[in-house]
Amino acid sequence: WAKGHYTEGAELVDQVLDVVRREAEGCDCLQGFQITHSLGGGTGAGMGTLLISKIREEFPDRMMATFSVVPSPKVSDTVVEPYNATLSVHQLVENSDAT
Repeated sequence: WAKGHYTEGAELVDQVLDVVRREAEGCDCLQGFQITHSLGGGTGAGMGTLLISKIREEFPDRMMATFSVVPSPKVSDTVVEPYNATLSVHQLVENSDAT
């Protein structure tokens, strides 16, 4: 989660945000954003929550809805998945309207 949110994801988030900005400029009536991501890994959890917070800063008056895949202890392949999910949920509560 930390790599996706603070290091590797932080290096890429501005490029991704530029793409989001260009797509938003092409909309006639932008109502909000829908994000689908996983909470178990570093990309969907760490970088995903970073991207959501950046979109929230740039478009504070637009709806943010997230559809999150939560890890299951029965099929978990990584020991840190519960930590990634816990850190992500805190960010989602702060930055999304519906999750």
